[in-house]
Amino acid sequence: MRQLEALARDAIALGNGETPLSANEAEVARQLQICNACRYCEGFCAVFPAMTRRLEFAKADIHYLANLCHNCGACLYACQYAPPHEFAVAVPQAMARVRGETYQHYAWPAGFGALYRRNGTVVALALAAALALFLVLAARMAGPAFGQPLSGNFYAVFPHNFLAAVFGAAFGFAVFALAVGVRRFWRDVSPAADLPPGQEPLLAAARAPAAAEAAHHAAALTYLGGGHGDGCNNEDDRYSLARRRLHHLTFYGFLLCFAATSVATLYHYLLGWHAPYPWTSLPVVLGTLGGLGLLAGPAGLLWLGLRREPLQGDVAQRPMDRAFIALLLLTSATGLALLAGRDGPAMATLLAVHLGVVLALFLTMPYGKFAHGVFRGAALWRNAIEKRLPSRLRLGAE
Repeated sequence: MRQLEALARDAIALGNGETPLSANEAEVARQLQICNACRYCEGFCAVFPAMTRRLEFAKADIHYLANLCHNCGACLYACQYAPPHEFAVAVPQAMARVRGETYQHYAWPAGFGALYRRNGTVVALALAAALALFLVLAARMAGPAFGQPLSGNFYAVFPHNFLAAVFGAAFGFAVFALAVGVRRFWRDVSPAADLPPGQEPLLAAARAPAAAEAAHHAAALTYLGGGHGDGCNNEDDRYSLARRRLHHLTFYGFLLCFAATSVATLYHYLLGWHAPYPWTSLPVVLGTLGGLGLLAGPAGLLWLGLRREPLQGDVAQRPMDRAFIALLLLTSATGLALLAGRDGPAMATLLAVHLGVVLALFLTMPYGKFAHGVFRGAALWRNAIEKRLPSRLRLGAE
């Protein structure tokens, strides 16, 4: 029966000039049709109110709703049609599978989308090890400075301009690739695609306040509060705020490390203050706090992920998820080790290892779990915009 429904849906899509749904997208559409008839979970998160604004679910709607889902798991345990019921409604799992497809579909360059399937833990760790080994050998060949106490002077091992060029290029590529991918995603899911002619002023007026609302929800991780605000479900129907708090540690730990690098860049180029910086300086304090956050947050998320109910996500994406967590953990661990040993004879080795891990993180960032934050931010903005439009416009109806 489901195969006949899929064939009929594909025929209608082709007749309308649309791209047929993939098997995972069709499964999301099927489950959301059931949810739209039930509506028990209507107040749980942003997904279900957005779902009720639609009578049908095209490819763009499914991509948007899948990335709006925060995978809190509340709907799975609340659903009377969840497995082993014959309807087999498992919205978190279905949404996770489509999210993985969207990352591949919108990846830039397009051929690199396959890296989402191959970016596993072993690949990420092997890349980090290879880059670290290369930099260790390069540091050893650079001269007699290797293995000597250098009073924290990193640039005695690798010149500043070399580090700025290599890591600036890698980070710039990662940002550009993610920006192109999310722009492609936005082009498909943007409210402008459903807007009747003459209503552009309404959309323009909604964009700025909607952006502020989306930024608030992203920063506060509002929808990781679960259906009742008590947190997420993990391995059973108990609520816990652990997942939300660990995401906060990871998110803000990353931002603090980025802030430390940014402040150090301003010190170097704007004020002429060159590293190494004192322990009490702003770059060191920010980097230390960020590194601690990036130790506690990813370690906790890894532990929760190992215990999570399989219906809460896509098991096939676990290697990609764990690869990103592993690189974050290694980045923070090697960074803190470098800070602790910067005045000792092992500094050059610690620096090379840390830089190798960071470079691996940057190179895999556009094709790993980091993308989910970027796509989810766009989905939150779309959701905040459409809430501000009249109901007849939300459905794309004349």
